[in-house]
Amino acid sequence: MRGDLMAVACPSRDVMRHITSRWGVLALIVLMDKTRRFSEIRRTINGVSERMLSQTLSQLEQDGLVKRVAYPVVPPHVEYSLTPIGREAAEKVQDLADWVELNMQRLVEARPSPDSKT
Repeated sequence: MRGDLMAVACPSRDVMRHITSRWGVLALIVLMDKTRRFSEIRRTINGVSERMLSQTLSQLEQDGLVKRVAYPVVPPHVEYSLTPIGREAAEKVQDLADWVELNMQRLVEARPSPDSKT
């Protein structure tokens, strides 16, 4: 079954929104190299709040892209990693992120000046 992003009721829109959200992209990239604890992910993604990261990871987990393992210890120990399909998605967004970083100067130069009226 193939999704249809152009159809308003297609669930693929929700998955696309989760993957391409500001924090979704960064969470997927951070998890590409290894399994990480919540606090490590948060420290690595500079600027994300605890609430937003928790929500993002939960959405990615519900979409089957991230695996969450909670260990029954005190204090709580929770680890996050990519599922096989999550790794595929992470590789795609990593390509886009690399392109943006490599072309940042061109992108800045292509922006209209604040004085231009378009």
